[in-house]
Amino acid sequence: MLIIGENINASNKKVGEAIARKDHEFIADLARKQAQAGADYIDVNAGSAQGCWQSPEAAMEWLVDVVASVTDKPLAIDSDVPSVVGAGLRRYQGDKVIINSVNAEPARLQTIGALVAGHGGLVIALAMGDGNIPKRAEERLDACKSIMSELQKMGVREEQVLFDPLVLPVSVDTSQAVVTLRTIEGIKSCYPSAKTVAGVSNVSYGLPNRDMVNRAFLLMAVAVGLDAAILNPLDVKMMSFIAVADLLVGKDTACRGYIRAHRRGVLTG
Repeated sequence: MLIIGENINASNKKVGEAIARKDHEFIADLARKQAQAGADYIDVNAGSAQGCWQSPEAAMEWLVDVVASVTDKPLAIDSDVPSVVGAGLRRYQGDKVIINSVNAEPARLQTIGALVAGHGGLVIALAMGDGNIPKRAEERLDACKSIMSELQKMGVREEQVLFDPLVLPVSVDTSQAVVTLRTIEGIKSCYPSAKTVAGVSNVSYGLPNRDMVNRAFLLMAVAVGLDAAILNPLDVKMMSFIAVADLLVGKDTACRGYIRAHRRGVLTG
């Protein structure tokens, strides 16, 4: 499974404050720890760049520089603002990149789609249009179809797309975990060359013992075709469950990954 480390995100108060004061070592330490824990990509989100920053674009450029200076892991450039995504892409010198994210809203689809077509790499595509997240799997799949149709017109290949089926808290609507799982199945059926990605921890928001819910949901999602997860790679138990999940769905040839993890002593129940 592809792991996208989620920890460098300005929506986290401490991270946002570190970005605002240009705390190089705080951000660098987060990047190093996620890379060492097994993240395949490091997500970078500068938020609205408060503090001493003149613009969120400048904050994103600084963030890209800091993370790239301490790890060779590829980055996921993450922002709701296309100009901030563009600034991060121009600054980043790596060979691989994820653009996070696009949806079926026409203006954003055109702007972010052009960045993907121009820079290459992968793009996370949210299974929604402009507005609220659809409550039904069929509606989410309709959004995926609109996104893929437009991206392919721009020259983006199916294998460049990471569809996010969207995970809503079951504390709000207990049917939503099943909706997400059905959306994953639908995406894999319609677009076998595309990948799926999810922010797994959203499922447990508002519940006690969140980690237990997250890990159970991860195993269920992998069983129906989840290929990647946006999560905290410093959660050792979650990373152990990922190793087990890859093993059980046949993605771990000859059990090598699981055995390596066991020998390194990183598996924990």
